[in-house]
Formats: sequence, structure tokens, C-alpha cells
Amino acid sequence: METLHGRVRIEWAVRSVITAVVLGGILFGLDRVAELGLGLAIPVALAVLIIAIGVGHAILLYRDWRFDLESDSLYLERGVITRVETAVPYVRVQHVDTQRGPIDRVLGLSRVVVYTAGSRGADVSVPGLTPERARRLRNELRDLAVESEPEDAV
Repeated sequence: METLHGRVRIEWAVRSVITAVVLGGILFGLDRVAELGLGLAIPVALAVLIIAIGVGHAILLYRDWRFDLESDSLYLERGVITRVETAVPYVRVQHVDTQRGPIDRVLGLSRVVVYTAGSRGADVSVPGLTPERARRLRNELRDLAVESEPEDAV
């Protein structure tokens, strides 16, 4: 089983900080407009609470996030409160992308997104990989998907 790069914890924590700042700002703005009398302490306390929960979640999620290329499927284990185990059979893989958002680029990370037959969107995403590892994983998954295709009967 492979683990994610340790910098993914920073990405997840940064996302929590962004969420906290936005929600704290919205609450502060509502207080100013609606004159709720909350002051600055309540929005700041909410932001600090969100950041604390987000950082704790990032640490725990990183500890339990694993993936593996098995003989017939991509296998993933993840989750903090709810444990999720996913097996994506190679025969169901339609295409595989690598993605790098702004935070990923700053941290030198990438993610692999696997799209499967019969789905409306990405079924599986493997975050927190170095760009080189993401490219290798994408190519490995592509090759395994091609190898697993049933022979054409015609």
C-alpha cells in the first residue's frame, strides 16, 4: 500500500484556513449589515474552531489514506469518521487525468483522477502525489485499463 506525500496535509489545512476565513468574513459582514451585535469575537472564534477542526482532520486523514494497484483493480482506503474502501476494476476505467490546482502547484503536488464507465463524473481521485508519481500512476492505470479490455469478438 502506498501513502500520500506529506505535503498533502498542508494542502488540506490551507483549504480549512480558506474556508474559515470566508465563513468568518461572511458572519462578520452579516453582523455589520444586520447589526446582530456579534462583534469581532464570534466570527474570529468560529474561524479558529474551523481551522482547528480542519487541521486535525487533515492529520487524521493523512494517517489513514492508502492506495494500491492490485492485480485487477485500483484499491483505496481512506476516511476519518467513516472508513471508505474502494476498488475500481481496471476494466471499468474510461480515462485517467492528472490535475494540479493552484495550491497543488505551490506545494509541488498533483492528483490523479480516474473516470469510470457508467459514472457522471470522477469516481476516484488520488491526491497528494508528486507530479512525477502522478504521471507514472496515470500511465500505469491507463496501461492496466487497456490490458483488461475484453477481446473484440468481431
